[in-house]
Amino acid sequence: MTKIITLASQSPRRKELLALLDYDFNVEVRPIDEIFPKNLPVPKVAEYLAKQKASAFPDVGENQIIITADTVVILDQKILGKPKDEAEARKMLESLSNKSHVVVSGVCIKSKDTITSFSCSTKVFFKELNASEIEYYIKTYKPLDKAGSYGIQEWIGAIGITKIEGSYFNVVGLPVHELNIQLIKNHF
Repeated sequence: MTKIITLASQSPRRKELLALLDYDFNVEVRPIDEIFPKNLPVPKVAEYLAKQKASAFPDVGENQIIITADTVVILDQKILGKPKDEAEARKMLESLSNKSHVVVSGVCIKSKDTITSFSCSTKVFFKELNASEIEYYIKTYKPLDKAGSYGIQEWIGAIGITKIEGSYFNVVGLPVHELNIQLIKNHF
C-alpha cells in the first residue's frame, strides 16, 4: 500500500529537506493562527504550533500522511520570531552576536489513526558580528522570512556560526533524521 505524504509547509527549505529522504510528497498548506498559550514553556512552543498546523487537516485519508513543522529561535528564554522589517532583523542579529542560542523545531506526523509529535533542539554559537556584516547580510539575503532573522545555510552561517551542538538540518527547519525514524516506526 502506497502512502501519500503531504508536507503542510510553504517553506522552500523544508521542502528541500524532506526531498533528501527520497519520499514522494506533495505540498498543501492550510493557514492557521500561530497563537500559543502564554504560560506554555518556551521550548514547547514549536511542537505545540506543529500540532496546531496538523489540526487543520481533520480529514486525513486512509493512505495519507500529513507532516507539519514549526521552528523557533530562543535567546535568553525569549522567542525570536520572523522580523517585521529590516530594523527588527538588525536588532535580532545584534542580540545573537557573540552568544549562543537554541533552535527548536517541532514536528507533527498525522495519519488516519496515528498522531506523532516531537521536538528537536540544537545549540548554535555565533561569533561577534560587526555592523557591516549584519548590514550586508540583511541587504543581500533579505532574512525577513526566517525565525531569528538568519538562515544557517546562507552567508551569515558560513561566516558567523562557529559551532553547533545538535542537528544542522534542525536549524535549517526540519530535523530529517528524527523525522525519518518516526515515519518508519509509527506510520509505515
